[in-house]
Amino acid sequence: MSRLWGSLALLGSSATLVCCVIPALLVTLGFGATLAGAVSAFPQLTVLSENKGAVFAIAGVLLLATGYARSRPEAQTCPSDPVLAEACRRSKKWGSVLFIAAVVLYTGSLFFVFALPRL
Repeated sequence: MSRLWGSLALLGSSATLVCCVIPALLVTLGFGATLAGAVSAFPQLTVLSENKGAVFAIAGVLLLATGYARSRPEAQTCPSDPVLAEACRRSKKWGSVLFIAAVVLYTGSLFFVFALPRL
């Protein structure tokens, strides 16, 4: 169950990058024509950008649910079999790395989309 929440959280935080941060970064760096080409190739980007509040809210809820699922006691235990225990530890390590990456992406996206334009 925790793996599902982690995958959804990473997907949600990546959606914030695609909808808002990457276009803002491209325009800031002077690559407006590149952004126009991307929007013409993938018109769904405009739908995400128009609903960025909802995208960020959904991603935030998914990150909170993932953090809760990861902190549950049943998510902390590993099997006693040495081979399975090692696989469990590796999986937990990578899950933590991906969760932290999702939180960093989400936080950076919040800054780029909502705070930076006001500065």
